Amino acid sequence: MLVVALTALGASAKPLKTNQVYMFGFSASFKDSVIYVTDIQNIPGAWIESKNKFLLLRDEYSRQMKDYLEEKLQQEKRVCVVFYYLKKKKAEKEFLKLMKKYKKGYEVRYVNEKDFKFEAIDMSEQQ
Repeated sequence: MLVVALTALGASAKPLKTNQVYMFGFSASFKDSVIYVTDIQNIPGAWIESKNKFLLLRDEYSRQMKDYLEEKLQQEKRVCVVFYYLKKKKAEKEFLKLMKKYKKGYEVRYVNEKDFKFEAIDMSEQQ
């Protein structure tokens, strides 16, 4: 019965297309002390869940970064994650907090937006 209730709750939240999401990517490996981080990017047209504001298809955005690192920089088997925020100030604050943590003991390599840009994933056909 709990599964049915949770499924019903999940089904009631509708995907919403946003005007913008601010996102940056982070990548690390268990083989070295190098991390890759992207610029904070404005992603117009990203989709979020209406109820809890989760970015939909987060794994696909992570995959975009992973593919870039593998294809362009020959960096295989890296773990990639994305951080997203609806407000730019919040994204900047969290980015600085993450960088402060990782600048100690890690080699930080920045991937700027002219080299790699997240692309919004269109969910309008899935509606």
